[in-house]
Amino acid sequence: MITALPRLAIGHEFWLDPAAYQVEKGERVQVSMRNGEAFEGFELAYFSTRSTRFDQVMGDGLEAIEARPGDLPAFDRVVDQSGLLILAHETAAASITYKEWEKFAAFAKHKDFPDITARHEARGLARDGFSESYTRHVKTLVGVGDARGADRALGLRTEFVALANPYTDDLTALPVQLLLDGAPRVDAQVEIFDRAPDGTVTITLQRTDDDGQTTIPVTQGHSYLLDAVVLAEASEEDKAVWSTFWAALTFAIP
Repeated sequence: MITALPRLAIGHEFWLDPAAYQVEKGERVQVSMRNGEAFEGFELAYFSTRSTRFDQVMGDGLEAIEARPGDLPAFDRVVDQSGLLILAHETAAASITYKEWEKFAAFAKHKDFPDITARHEARGLARDGFSESYTRHVKTLVGVGDARGADRALGLRTEFVALANPYTDDLTALPVQLLLDGAPRVDAQVEIFDRAPDGTVTITLQRTDDDGQTTIPVTQGHSYLLDAVVLAEASEEDKAVWSTFWAALTFAIP
């Protein structure tokens, strides 16, 4: 099912944003880290203290990216090999403290956790002054040269896996799978940000099936951000009471 949403979203997404989704072999690939809403946001510099993983993958090869503190964009290098380039990044945990219950409840409802009030009260938690920890688990797909290759599961805490190649396959829809700890996330909400060439962004929702899969309608010349959030009880050693794990995938259709 697809549902249209208002232009302004409640949650704040984090994603990898290539300057170009397709480049020739031997050209420079530049990818920024961005945080914002509705596929619009500000660029973040890379810092190792905020990152637990930053990798580039092409074919069977996986290489840790040696970014320098303060790098803008976070990834900036010449790629001499043709294929589907996958960048993957996981952030260190950060936290936010809620002074107003309504803000947390609205965020949880928007990200498909309408039972959050019952869950919160069942744990005997206060409605103000509580914290949520969050981590980001993001990927982007860039076509280099012939762009041949396939996305694959990379072992992120939660991640999207594209089940077709957006740069080489003739697509009207892109099948994807959503994973959590390597297992399919069943009946999970996927938020789709579809950006047209004129910059207009349309936001829709879908749900994953029993295999954690869904199919994203796509249009030539558009770029896409997929977002899905897990909301779980925080671990006992965490000062926060809730933890969220955010999965994101960006790609474009030629």
